[in-house]
Amino acid sequence: MRLIVARCEVVYSGRLDAVLPEAVRLLMLKSDGSVLVHADSGGFKPQNWMTPPTVIEREGDPLERLVVRKRAGRTEDRLDIRVVEILSDVEHDMGEAAALAKDGVERDLQEQLAARPEALGEDLRLVRREWPTDIGPVDLMCRDGDGGWVAVEIKRVATLDAVEQLTRYLERIRPEPGMTACRGVLAAQKVVKQARTLAEARGLRWVEVDLASLRSEREPELTLFSG
Repeated sequence: MRLIVARCEVVYSGRLDAVLPEAVRLLMLKSDGSVLVHADSGGFKPQNWMTPPTVIEREGDPLERLVVRKRAGRTEDRLDIRVVEILSDVEHDMGEAAALAKDGVERDLQEQLAARPEALGEDLRLVRREWPTDIGPVDLMCRDGDGGWVAVEIKRVATLDAVEQLTRYLERIRPEPGMTACRGVLAAQKVVKQARTLAEARGLRWVEVDLASLRSEREPELTLFSG
């Protein structure tokens, strides 16, 4: 992560236009492509931000201008940051995504399913773990046998909250170019009855998987439902 404290002017254009006049601000550039502009006021919320996937262009050494672009349907969102003076510019290696508050079973399930996505009951190929969205990462992003996108959310026990979480992820993913038909799969050791009903109503597929089976400790056992 790169943290820049600078006197700068910020111009946002796209779905709306906004200008932040010249002032001292904190610029956060994350490795996943997120860019956030903070002031020393307003609480935790940034004054402006751009979520991945983004294209970041840098001009000058030391930095004089930062342009962040993102496709939004047929239009393009653009964050143009003109740097007047840099007060601090540091980079930190954040290592593994320690903020992913998963228990041991969920972590193990994710690792095993990333290695064997076909264990979800269809011909899937892993594209990326922790696929970024502006509300958090989707556990697995895969492609099916026809090349379609499939977002997989993994839980130890899947409740109504898990269905809502996967639904919100799909709402963020589907507006991206080429992702309109992205499907959702909820994978867990146990999917409670209410979660099954809600998932089916929303066209999501749920899969119950057994961690020991994934570890090849016994023959795989799956319970599948296609919505």
